[in-house]
Amino acid sequence: MEPFARLTAVAAPMDLPNIDTDRIIPARFLRRPRESGFGPLLFHDVRFGADGGERADFVLNRPAYREARILVTAENFGCGSSREMAVWALDAFGIRAVIAPSLGDIFHQNCFKNGLLPVILPAATAASLRRQLHAAPGAAVTVDLEAQTVTAPDGSVHRFDVDPFRKQMLLTGQDEIALTLRHETEIRAFEAHHAREMPWLFAE
Repeated sequence: MEPFARLTAVAAPMDLPNIDTDRIIPARFLRRPRESGFGPLLFHDVRFGADGGERADFVLNRPAYREARILVTAENFGCGSSREMAVWALDAFGIRAVIAPSLGDIFHQNCFKNGLLPVILPAATAASLRRQLHAAPGAAVTVDLEAQTVTAPDGSVHRFDVDPFRKQMLLTGQDEIALTLRHETEIRAFEAHHAREMPWLFAE
């Protein structure tokens, strides 16, 4: 996955709380393979009308936010069913970070597994960020994972916490499997020793 260190990009505000994974990626699209492209399906049923045309009032369809790579949301974003495809769709669209007062637990974990940075900030801070983005459409936000800070359009800096292991995953662009394979030599040595010491476990 793509490493994440520091990102300065257009941020889009989403004020509705409790945006669930079915809204992020509707269930009828879940059987598709990832390589088929999930970007066009992100928020499909609120981004597009019944005729397939874009809804002009949806935030990511507005000219100022079309290039957004950061979402600043309200409470409980990504709640609902545990579909990893919700993160796939965000990633394919180009979103690299989601800032919120709270996130669905499994969605939060899936972000780290797929190279997106989930940032938890106090509700008042997230609301202030959204107000600034509404007031200045197209404004940029900086998310610095190394420093664990978010810099708002008004220049204010807000610190966030992140699990050290998850932070290292994103900084290096490695998921759990890749991190485990860094110890492949030691794993093979352990398995060989185990087979010598307890051969009966490996008898056919």
